[in-house]
Amino acid sequence: MASDNYTDHEKHEDMKVLHGMGYAQELSRSMSKFSNFAISFSIICILSGGINSFAQAISSVGGAGAGIGWIVGCLLSGMFALAMAQIASAFPTAGGLYHWASILGNRFWGWLTAWLNLLGLITVLGAINIGTAYFFQGTFGALFGTTGADGAITPWPSSDMEIVVFVAIITIVQAVFNHIGIKATTFLTDVSGYLIFATTAVLVLACLYFAPALDLSRLWTFTNFSGDAGGGVFPQSDSMGYLFLLCLLLPVYTITGYDASAHTSEETKNAAVSVPKGIVNAVFWSSLVGWIMICSITLAIPDLPTAAGQGFMMFFNTMDAVLPASLKLVIYFFILIAQLICGLATVTSASRMLFAFSRDNGMPVGSKALATVSAKFRTPVTAIWTATVLCILYVLLAMSIKVGETSIYVIVVNSTLIFLFLSFTVPLVAGFFAYGTAKWPNPGPWSMGEGVYKLVTVLAVVGMGVILFIAVAPPNERVLYVVLGFLALAMVLWFAVENRRFEGPPTGEKIAARKAAIAAAEAAVGEKA
Repeated sequence: MASDNYTDHEKHEDMKVLHGMGYAQELSRSMSKFSNFAISFSIICILSGGINSFAQAISSVGGAGAGIGWIVGCLLSGMFALAMAQIASAFPTAGGLYHWASILGNRFWGWLTAWLNLLGLITVLGAINIGTAYFFQGTFGALFGTTGADGAITPWPSSDMEIVVFVAIITIVQAVFNHIGIKATTFLTDVSGYLIFATTAVLVLACLYFAPALDLSRLWTFTNFSGDAGGGVFPQSDSMGYLFLLCLLLPVYTITGYDASAHTSEETKNAAVSVPKGIVNAVFWSSLVGWIMICSITLAIPDLPTAAGQGFMMFFNTMDAVLPASLKLVIYFFILIAQLICGLATVTSASRMLFAFSRDNGMPVGSKALATVSAKFRTPVTAIWTATVLCILYVLLAMSIKVGETSIYVIVVNSTLIFLFLSFTVPLVAGFFAYGTAKWPNPGPWSMGEGVYKLVTVLAVVGMGVILFIAVAPPNERVLYVVLGFLALAMVLWFAVENRRFEGPPTGEKIAARKAAIAAAEAAVGEKA
């Protein structure tokens, strides 16, 4: 695995920055620059979102959804990543988004960002693991299934409760690896980084080699596959512009999670440089390799109109029709491993956000316990298991509650997209106005320059508008009610309770007053300057 030299001077500088923000070095700072990249690359995981939601690229405007739509969607996510990297270089702390919004904006902005990001991370963890459950069902489920009287095999997991059990099992395993130390997690995410590259390369070469024909014009040809023609993935519409925006859901949903690099800042060596590079590189390589992958799958489809009508089974049916059975199973196995590690990395991200928010007494109850770091493992074990339990409870509710004919899971997944990108947007807007002021007088060592940074931030805010539109577009109109309901509840809670209780991150004299507490906390976990 890749490793970075870490000098005493660099260690001293990392701790100096952290102490300057009022926090102790309790977490183990052992992640290399590559590991910081790999944890975001593993969460983005083109072999998870790019595979499980592949139909969204085709079932709107046809092959152009892959060839052109993926590029446009990745550019939207890329603007967020670049702006986020600029701030991460100046403020490298765990729970980065929350701290950025608080420091560059105010207490309310930070508090709202924390809840948006926490809700997004917990629900996206559930979405990732539910997607893994369905992938397992469609690939290896028959091996663990039951045979009926008619000889038909019912794969496992099939029922909603079996899906919940599957998700509970894998989420607990993911939590165990997080519990026993960041080195175990980074070992697996490092492996996942190489695994994603290698598996994608094999998948691409196999699709191109075994494709019945290679019609490159598919990748820029617009065809209306909405409604029944696209397997009901998107509603019937005659507006190609509207359908093109809907196809952006695939890349926008897939290319997210890169905030993990920021959440693990306090565990990353030379964080002010490694973290922003990790964010940008994870998005760049995921976008590029993901585009090559979905284009190759699109080119391998034997008959595009027939495949479009298969909806979300499009990917599996294409692989069944094109690839040799033995090669297909090998590819499926490594895709499954990548998806499992994707969930593991998301547990890391969610638990660090929960830990950082609780460290500032952000949670209404249990903040002290949630901010506790194990002296043995140097991980926030209570936060890890709390995030795990919340994920399993969410999945239980998501699989059991329906609104009309729509599973609440579908509603919350689209709500998650808005929650995550709103949690990205709030600190970016705060940074836009704070840059060059007393709140943010100087950029970090990784910087695009003021002009480019502010342009990128404006483009990210425009992108937020696009994401909001496509996330609440039919048939997901209920998503808007969920988001507005959450924001209304947040406003009530803030003005009724939290405005008086929550103090936010330490500032000014409060940072100086924490000197003794910082020394005691570091001594408790055996940290030496």
